[in-house]
Amino acid sequence: CALGVRSAASSARKMSEELFTEAPFWGFMGAAFALIFSNMGAAYGTGKSGMGISSLGVIEPDKIMKSIVPVVMAGVLGIYGLIIAVIIANNIEAIDAGKPAYNYFSAFAHFGGGMACGLSGLAAGMAIGIVGDTLTRASAREPKLFVGMVLILIFAEALGLYGLIVGLILSAKATAK
Repeated sequence: CALGVRSAASSARKMSEELFTEAPFWGFMGAAFALIFSNMGAAYGTGKSGMGISSLGVIEPDKIMKSIVPVVMAGVLGIYGLIIAVIIANNIEAIDAGKPAYNYFSAFAHFGGGMACGLSGLAAGMAIGIVGDTLTRASAREPKLFVGMVLILIFAEALGLYGLIVGLILSAKATAK
């Protein structure tokens, strides 16, 4: 009877260890999504703002450098995703001493942090792109709009920063054991 109990306990332990072997997948997906979606937002923001800057350059080439602000702000979104992706990837350790070292709590915390950062970066990039395109052209005709454009861009960038902060908090929760 004791042998049967020991065998069942051993079997249950092996089964739970096998289940945790999938956990790193979710952590790595969080890292990937943080980088992918943040870079998609950065690329959209840069491209869309660049169209406005290009059309501005045809009308008034002297104002191009002043209107580069949206492109810089969009580029920062990609850095947010890179930061979270590196932090998450460095915290994933699949096997330690023959046993799984990374559990589902950490995996899903990393996944959620990556998604929060990535999707916030995507939304911020879309807002920066639209505002950058439209208000770059408008501020060429009416210079007083430049301050308003910068304020709107700051609030749009804050969306990406919120995602970075949530990603950092969730990553810290995942490593605090």
